[in-house]
Amino acid sequence: MATVTDGQSRSPDSVREFTLGAVPGGHADDEPLSLRCSVPAEASRAPAVRRLVAEHLAGLRLAAGQREDAVLATDELFANAVRHASTGSHDTVTVTLEWSAGTLRVTVADPSPARPRPGTADPLAESGRGLAIVAALADDWGMAPPRPGAAGKSVWFTLRRRSGTTP
Repeated sequence: MATVTDGQSRSPDSVREFTLGAVPGGHADDEPLSLRCSVPAEASRAPAVRRLVAEHLAGLRLAAGQREDAVLATDELFANAVRHASTGSHDTVTVTLEWSAGTLRVTVADPSPARPRPGTADPLAESGRGLAIVAALADDWGMAPPRPGAAGKSVWFTLRRRSGTTP
């Protein structure tokens, strides 16, 4: 088990644990990898989520820029979940990364059943472009209902390995 932190001192109850399905860098390229972590639904946790995703994807053979695209798209979905779906101080957001057969699928689950609504942001607005960014970076994206027995929803995107991969 490992913990997700943002470098700030936190009480043990504020840090969530996760289990790595496999360790990046020491696997065959087509070997499935998975990561699932639950993080408090707090904007201050975004840097830790970005680092975790970047570290987990470091060993995958993705085209130049695809790792960065995955981190940015995950960050956008995490920010949306915190901003639009968090309803209480004990809410968590669950981030899942799955790599299989040259395809990365990232899912961000939150406690709100409200469907994400892509919008058109005012050119001077500082927010409102998250889903447009995800759509531009990903090969596909969408929303799914929660797992059985869970509340909320999941928003996901996929990236397929492109030519020009790097180790």
